[in-house]
Amino acid sequence: MLRVEGVTKKFGGLVAVDDVDVEIEKGEIVGLIGPNGAGKTTLFNVISGVYTPEKGTIELNGDPIAGHKPHEIARKGIARTFQTARTFGESSVLENVIVGAIFGTSENIDQEAARDIARTQLEFVGLDDREGEEVSNLNIMDRKLLELARALAADPDFIFVDEIGSGLTPTELDSLTQSLQQVRTDRNISILWIEHIMDAIMTATDRIIVLNQGSKIAEDVPESIRENQKVQQAYLGVDDE
Repeated sequence: MLRVEGVTKKFGGLVAVDDVDVEIEKGEIVGLIGPNGAGKTTLFNVISGVYTPEKGTIELNGDPIAGHKPHEIARKGIARTFQTARTFGESSVLENVIVGAIFGTSENIDQEAARDIARTQLEFVGLDDREGEEVSNLNIMDRKLLELARALAADPDFIFVDEIGSGLTPTELDSLTQSLQQVRTDRNISILWIEHIMDAIMTATDRIIVLNQGSKIAEDVPESIRENQKVQQAYLGVDDE
């Protein structure tokens, strides 16, 4: 349902993403890993419309989306979360999710319907008892759950998850990982997930794509990626002997 072919993005003389191909089918959880500066978030931003690629094609459900604006791509079915949760701190938990329901979809939804959608998503992530609280009162874990609820409120085909484990305890990350797997199981939503915490990405994904210096150096199931020499050299710092 998502096809990226030969995508390249440059910033001046720096090639941040270099001729990258990605294909993800409906209901898959695909990990995206690589060392700092490998081009992971840039690839996210190219697909989601923050940047326009210098070359290459991007198709979502057969429709070309390269160069479209972020809000246009969101309404075509791609929602996302961020490494540092981007929430409206002075608004309530419920209001934050209502925003996703109203503005994240191409459908015309009135405020009452959006409120119902938002409450359903808050119940799904376990924040339904906090809907009236200001977001500024939430801890890191709950803000990340709130971002997930807001993304789900847009009824996406795809969710891009950018280092959702950052700042969480192992127990919190395990709980959030289970929530992502439940999103796939219950909603059949595809997930593309950047993560530096290897245990999470190795146990929760169907496939892993590895970037290094903007290029894709490997793509395989987690067990094979763990043993891949190129990955060990680039990502884990293991020398070739």
